[in-house]
Amino acid sequence: MRQLRSFLESYETMPMEALKYCTGECNYGGRVTDDKDRRCLMALLSNFYNFDALNVGYTFQRSGAGAENYQQPQAETHEEYLNALRALPQFASPEVFGLHANAAITKELKETRELFEAILLTQSRAGGGGGGSDDLLASIAEDIASKLPADFDLDAAQALYPVQYLQSMNTVLHQELIRFNRLTVIVRASLANLKKAIKGLVVMDADLEALANALMTGARPAMWMKRSYPSLKPLGGYVTDMMRRLKFFADWIKDGIPADFWISGFFFTQAFLTGAMQNFARKNKLPIDQIDFAFSMLTIKPGEAPAPDDGVHVFGMYLEGARYSGETGVLAECEPKVLFTEIPMMWFEPMEEANIPAKSFYNCPLYKESARRGVLATTGHSSNFVMFLRVPTTEEQKHWITRGCALVNSLPD
Repeated sequence: MRQLRSFLESYETMPMEALKYCTGECNYGGRVTDDKDRRCLMALLSNFYNFDALNVGYTFQRSGAGAENYQQPQAETHEEYLNALRALPQFASPEVFGLHANAAITKELKETRELFEAILLTQSRAGGGGGGSDDLLASIAEDIASKLPADFDLDAAQALYPVQYLQSMNTVLHQELIRFNRLTVIVRASLANLKKAIKGLVVMDADLEALANALMTGARPAMWMKRSYPSLKPLGGYVTDMMRRLKFFADWIKDGIPADFWISGFFFTQAFLTGAMQNFARKNKLPIDQIDFAFSMLTIKPGEAPAPDDGVHVFGMYLEGARYSGETGVLAECEPKVLFTEIPMMWFEPMEEANIPAKSFYNCPLYKESARRGVLATTGHSSNFVMFLRVPTTEEQKHWITRGCALVNSLPD
């Protein structure tokens, strides 16, 4: 250890930060394509790539029970190092990697879901089915179909909210209605065909059989998800969420542009955010590429205040890996066994980048759903990642990065 410290300290052309950069960005980072993953990788490496880590007694686990087990040992020989390694606990706690203790609950929930999904895959398929199961399946299909409202009248919406230079939200509304109509059409048609197949009026093909199995097991039908927004909810939660989204846009058409926007309800969230910036840019005759959002936490609730002159009030976002403290106005540690917390309504205020106040913040990623993975679409946007939000904090960036702190629009259950 002494020889290693002496070598690193004398190697002036390769300081510790450069070593961390080469390892994280060049070696490992060359295999990591997502910028959020690389950010996490560099934050994890910073716990090991520093001179303090060479000192005896340096603690690699900064919090939680058992931190004393993960210290730089007092060892010189090969055997002493082996004995120190053998003394490590058999199962590492989440805190070793900078995560909160709640991460263990998330891991166990994920493993449980995967176990039950595997069990359902191995479940035997009943050929033909009995009258009882057919009646139950028809009842489920009829219940969902009865809740679906009529398709949005695009021509009527276009007449009420025509394309306007200074109001991009009209265009956003029209695009959202088109996407939701595509989804409801396939949901309604598939349920109608399934009911006919149960009666023997049409052939029960592979797609309808997959739909029937999903309805019976409470899973999201793959046929619907091809046209759907990202979601991890089971069937019941997915249908309830879809109805709430449809009602949000139906109310928008009936009552006018909302004063507060339910950001979780948008099919293509990036278009909504671009529309908010576009309104500001056109109003003030500014280039949109020089504009960004300033983010403010609000103490009011949806419906308690009029719309702001610039920007939008948004609600419906949930924090994972941290919570927002209303008392201190900054990020705080999670409560035990509380995995997600809803944050207050926020004001997304567009302004020129040079005028955004410099504050201590965590650059928090916002995702549509909590899996935090997506597919890069032809629009250049990820199907899941939305944007970074600057959330107030008194901690270093790497503290919340290793905590896995992120915002999500839709909860998994």
